[in-house]
Amino acid sequence: MVDPAVIEQLAETLCGVSAVLFTFIATFSRSPRAELIAQNVIFATLMLAAGVLWWLSLSGGTMWGSNYLPLPLSVVCVVLAISARMNIKGENISFGANPHSIGRREEE
Repeated sequence: MVDPAVIEQLAETLCGVSAVLFTFIATFSRSPRAELIAQNVIFATLMLAAGVLWWLSLSGGTMWGSNYLPLPLSVVCVVLAISARMNIKGENISFGANPHSIGRREEE
């Protein structure tokens, strides 16, 4: 049987890798191929993290001292994994004001 502390460390590592890649997705989006690879890696690490968090819960381990957190965090990982696969290709989906044009007057 694997020690729950090792499982917790694995979950934290997978979540950390996913968070770092998610942070730099704009850098990867300069190349369509790099963006696709990054999206696939983020998806895979988040799904693995969700599985490891379920494993942690089933093994009786805790995440940051709480035995309640692993299951909700695994659901968050799955939602983020799905959102990582969404590729909007620069489309305006908010239809809000452009923050770069607020307060500027059009020159004639």
